[in-house]
Amino acid sequence: MPEGTRSLLALPKAHLHLHFTGSMRIETVRDLAAKHHLRLPHALTTRWPPELSGRDERGWFRFQRLYDAARAVVRDEEDMRRIVREAAEDDAAEGSRWLEIQVDPTSYAPFLGGLTPALEIVLDEARAASEATGTQVAVVVAASRMKHPLDARALARLAARHAGEGAGAVVGFGLSNDERRGWTGDFEPAFRIAAKAGLASVPHAGELLGADHVQVALDHLLPDRLGHGIRAVEDEAVLGRVVDEQVTLEVCPGSNVALGVYPSLAAVPLPRLLEVGARVALGADDPLLFGNRLADQYVSARVDHRLDDAALAHLARSSIEGSTAPAEVKRALLGDVDGWLHAVPTG
Repeated sequence: MPEGTRSLLALPKAHLHLHFTGSMRIETVRDLAAKHHLRLPHALTTRWPPELSGRDERGWFRFQRLYDAARAVVRDEEDMRRIVREAAEDDAAEGSRWLEIQVDPTSYAPFLGGLTPALEIVLDEARAASEATGTQVAVVVAASRMKHPLDARALARLAARHAGEGAGAVVGFGLSNDERRGWTGDFEPAFRIAAKAGLASVPHAGELLGADHVQVALDHLLPDRLGHGIRAVEDEAVLGRVVDEQVTLEVCPGSNVALGVYPSLAAVPLPRLLEVGARVALGADDPLLFGNRLADQYVSARVDHRLDDAALAHLARSSIEGSTAPAEVKRALLGDVDGWLHAVPTG
């Protein structure tokens, strides 16, 4: 089969960087706003996706305002279940066979009776959606660096109580939101709680801040993966640590460009990461606001960086290897990637 002709939708892959709110379809946001009689910002009702930038305070405020507006339309159990189910459906349509969806239950707790019920609804629907779609859905509980580190410890204890393996379990603990806020080291105790429960450490670092913040995350949070981490390329020593410590980078090119970190998809330094042997898992981050999903990241790798199908298969393998999927699931998926690459055309 000629290079560049295999279907990227058919390529088996894992999706390790998708936020609960940011996973929503724009139609779902509008439906839920109408259901709860809430008004959405103009940018979510007319032209989509919105124009964003995270390089300055005003740009990040716009991104956060739209994100908060979308999150505010989620008001009941039915809404929560719909988001998980649709995320699984959308991933299944793109060849994602293992999804780790990231959620901070804090915002939904007031409507659902507390943090525990909010998380348990997500976990229960993750199990149901896994059976219905064939895409196995696990959950990462994420604290917000905009809140007090004690809040993060409470979430880590909640995550630890629901820790497990496979679909419908909490498999990781993250730290999200504007990485320019707060001191990452203050969240170290929360990550120790999560680590004792066997949860993967998957904080954000290295998108809005550079390699120096990647180093801080490596020092204090002992990550198995880094949300983004792309700017590790700015310092050879830090990049070397990422490779040597086998930290998977959840690279989200669509996010990088939408937030102004890089001027174009072609400028995202994905080839450099691959050149030095970094493990990379492509992710969509927040399709609701960036307007592109998981398969689009693979399309960019093929079109903007001229990666051949062997290199794209390598990216898919890296996503699977960097996931928390059980060993038998990883083996099966890696075999399916090999099958995709070596398939003989018919007809």
